[in-house]
Amino acid sequence: MNDPDAGLFGPGSVTWQMHADPMMWVAGVRALYLQALHPRAVRGVMQNSDFRNDAWGRLLRTADFVGTLTYGTTDSAEQYGARVRRIHRHLRATAPVTGEVYGIDEPELLLWVHCAEVDSYLQVERRSGFPLTAAQADRYVDEQREAARLVGLDPSDVPATTRALGAYFEEVRPLLAAGPEASDVDDFLRNPPVPALLAPARALLWRRVAALAYDSLPAYAHALYGRAAPPQAVVDRRLRTAGTALRGIPGRLRRRLPPGHIAKAMVRLGPGSRPAPYRLRRQAAILDRPGRAQR
Repeated sequence: MNDPDAGLFGPGSVTWQMHADPMMWVAGVRALYLQALHPRAVRGVMQNSDFRNDAWGRLLRTADFVGTLTYGTTDSAEQYGARVRRIHRHLRATAPVTGEVYGIDEPELLLWVHCAEVDSYLQVERRSGFPLTAAQADRYVDEQREAARLVGLDPSDVPATTRALGAYFEEVRPLLAAGPEASDVDDFLRNPPVPALLAPARALLWRRVAALAYDSLPAYAHALYGRAAPPQAVVDRRLRTAGTALRGIPGRLRRRLPPGHIAKAMVRLGPGSRPAPYRLRRQAAILDRPGRAQR
């Protein structure tokens, strides 16, 4: 009998353990805020989707994509990636001033989206208390080059360490701006339209999530959005408080939430595949030695 397919990453990866953490939802919102600051990239989204009316759907589809790549079988991940590449291949955007028409699958745009996501996931998780050593953070960035491959990037052109990721952001910063599309994203995330019955939940829960995600952005992003950056120590304290609260929710309850990628992976691979932060602490004691951060 063949061993069950552990997928692209498997339980031994940093990705497998980290992506199960509930603070990934805050990280995903931070990624939207950050991605919107690249005018060419966010223009492609706004001109090819009904973001204003379907932003919830976009957020959930992103979560489904990340969940499938992380916990699905190799075949399901490859198929999902092929579908994303096929859709992007036919989409175009038009620059409002020059009239330039360009494909939204340009490598520089795909790279921005990828790096903004990886940076957001790492920043929120580490600052909220998720146990990652520097070497494990490097391994995570390296592992995510597999996700970059699935959206159409050459992994050799994608940052493989946190240092390389930081250098990428320094290089791309002159291209960033908070244009009209970024303002639209900002307005939606701060005050998304919801049915009247959900308005109290928006005020109680969503605005706190969105505010925390926004506050965790780098200082240059705050400057571009035109609002003063809060003290980092204050933001870190709020992130740790939120992380402690969300991680206090029993995992068996969180894993029942749709679409259930983790629960399906545990059925396929057995209970020993259950993601848990303590597994990373054990790995750190064994694996975090010089030269092990990259393959």
